[in-house]
Amino acid sequence: MIARCGQLDATHNHGAIAMSPLIAGAEPAQAAALLDVQAVAAMLDCSTRHAYRLADAGRMPRPIKLGALVRWRRTEIEEWIAGGCKSIRTPGAKGGAT
Repeated sequence: MIARCGQLDATHNHGAIAMSPLIAGAEPAQAAALLDVQAVAAMLDCSTRHAYRLADAGRMPRPIKLGALVRWRRTEIEEWIAGGCKSIRTPGAKGGAT
């Protein structure tokens, strides 16, 4: 089941990649998951283009860029959704939030 902003399906793993423990510096069970744009869009029930627009506008957590790859931390997206999908950057702020 795909949930709209505010609810998550805990079994949803589409597009997720687990970071290597060597890269993340953590045990495999504690390794952070990264989501591609298709997985984020599925969680938000929107198009991939809209997910990019939200990120570009600062209305969702900033992605991580790994070369040509763009990924989001699963925990950041889940917390953002649980918090009501509030804008991340403040209006009028240049360069976005850190």
